[in-house]
Amino acid sequence: MHPYLRAYMSGVALPTMLIPVVIAGLSLRLPTGHPFHIEDVLIFPIGLVPNAWGLWNMLYVWLRRRYEVPAGPYGAALVLILAPAAFGIQLAVGKLLWTPGLVAIGLPMTLAGYYLAWKYIVARFNDVLGVG
Repeated sequence: MHPYLRAYMSGVALPTMLIPVVIAGLSLRLPTGHPFHIEDVLIFPIGLVPNAWGLWNMLYVWLRRRYEVPAGPYGAALVLILAPAAFGIQLAVGKLLWTPGLVAIGLPMTLAGYYLAWKYIVARFNDVLGVG
């Protein structure tokens, strides 16, 4: 019953568990070198990312019923949607965090992190909920 609801819940689980860690890190108020508070830019994505993961996982479950789709590369592809969205949010609010140097380092690390998270954690959550 309700495989897409279970898929949404298993996709949302990991980023939702990491949100308190992000908020705790933001509350430390470490000097960043930016003339604005980082949380001005990150609060909206903190709400956006878990929902994107849940919807992306629903699409994954739907595709998986029709094709053989590996979880790791599929999850890493989500970065190709979220990164431009994050950049657009930063442009819209006029507070840029990402320099070309940070993008050169951060994008490959984010791709690798999403790949590993989807391959080992989200796929496991899907199996536990019976939608994998």
